[in-house]
Amino acid sequence: MVVPYQKSQNVDHLRRGALAKWASRSAIILIAGLGIHAGCDARELDPAKTYLPATRFSIIDVVPPAPVQGDARYDADREIFLKTRGLQNSDRWRLATRDVSERPADLLQDFSGPAGLNLTPQNAPRLTALLVTAAADTARVNNEAKNYFRRQRPFKIDAGPICQPAAEVSDSYDYPSGHTTRGWTWASLLAQLLPGRASQILARGRAYGESRIVCGVHNASAVEAGRLSASATLTVMQRSPRFQADMAAALRELDRLKRQAAANSIIGTPGDQIIPSIFTPQNHPERVGR
Repeated sequence: MVVPYQKSQNVDHLRRGALAKWASRSAIILIAGLGIHAGCDARELDPAKTYLPATRFSIIDVVPPAPVQGDARYDADREIFLKTRGLQNSDRWRLATRDVSERPADLLQDFSGPAGLNLTPQNAPRLTALLVTAAADTARVNNEAKNYFRRQRPFKIDAGPICQPAAEVSDSYDYPSGHTTRGWTWASLLAQLLPGRASQILARGRAYGESRIVCGVHNASAVEAGRLSASATLTVMQRSPRFQADMAAALRELDRLKRQAAANSIIGTPGDQIIPSIFTPQNHPERVGR
């Protein structure tokens, strides 16, 4: 079932209003020239600490350019930021505040429910190592785009409350969202390893990124770009022998945890609640037969 979160303003109008303008982004992107950029070169990294191949890969050539004034996405970002300030002190705001943490133990706890397993760094060390290493690679690639586009965070453009101290994020840029990149990296790999729980896991990864919109520290376009950045970089690392070996080790570890959970009759019990998207209309029909 869908678990509703409090909505203090008409956030559901965003898709029908401001986000409708976003439909024009493909045309906008087509007229934006793509240049040749330096890219992230894994040859400069220790092979034992990366899954990236020893070839140049530039995420700047993959994600759309950051929105600027006059872009329909820029206007949508402004409207979304201002409307979602109405979520302050709601249940969804409190979730966004919890989602500020990037500690592996906290992320494992966040994904335990969707995975239907109790995951900790202690009981899943190989899985933790895989997720941390992959997230470091996607973050490194994502930072290339952040430092290239140098887009200001939304609270520096419009006034409004945010859910974490501004000092923690004021010295970095908005686009693409690094938190979203990390969350989508974890969600994507966990969904690969646990395909029977993919819907729940990916929904939690989506919500983790949307928490940055609710928090007010990232624009909606930055969250969308963060997911694309993570997906693109994960695609590049799939053929890495080390990545494949670590995925196999993590899968064996998860199979052991599933057997233990099944023996104790606890598998799957906490993970069937889906956090709805902040863009879900309030009158959206509840899904049945899940």
